[in-house]
Amino acid sequence: MKYNHSTSDPGEQPEINDPRGQLEIKLGEQLNALLSASHALNVRAAARFDSTLQAAAFHIVRWLYSYGPTSAAALAESTAMDRSAVSRLVKQLEALGYVRKDASPDDGRGVVLSLTEPGQQRMIGALKEKESTFYDRISSWSDAELQDFIRMLRHFNGFN
Repeated sequence: MKYNHSTSDPGEQPEINDPRGQLEIKLGEQLNALLSASHALNVRAAARFDSTLQAAAFHIVRWLYSYGPTSAAALAESTAMDRSAVSRLVKQLEALGYVRKDASPDDGRGVVLSLTEPGQQRMIGALKEKESTFYDRISSWSDAELQDFIRMLRHFNGFN
C-alpha cells in the first residue's frame, strides 16, 4: 500500500501551509482519536472479561473468539507474540476455564486451542460495551453515509 502526500519526498512531513498538508494533518488527528478511543474501549472490555488477566491474554481470547480454533503456533504468529508467551497465557486461560486444548482432528498428535462456552459468553459480555459505543456513534447515520464510510475505510485499509 502506498502513502502519497503533497510533498515530493515520501519521508517528508506534510506542509502546514499547504491545503493538502492541512487535510493530511486533520486526517492524522482523527485517526489518532479513533485509535485512542478503540484502545480505551479494548482496555475496558478486557477488564470486563476478567480484570485479573493481562491485556495479552485478552488479546488471545479475542482472537479465538473472532477466528475460531487454531494451533498455538498459528495463534502466536497471528497475534505477533512469541510461542512461550502464548503457551504461558494459554495455560492461565485454560486454568480459568476460558480456553481448552483438544487433539488436532488432522493427526491427533497436534493440539488445537478453542474457547470454552464460559469463555465465549464472557467475551460476548465484554464486547457489548465496545459495540454499543460504536453503534451509538453511527445510529443517526443514513445507510448511504454508513456505506460511504465503509467504502472509504476499505479503500484506506487497502482492501479495494
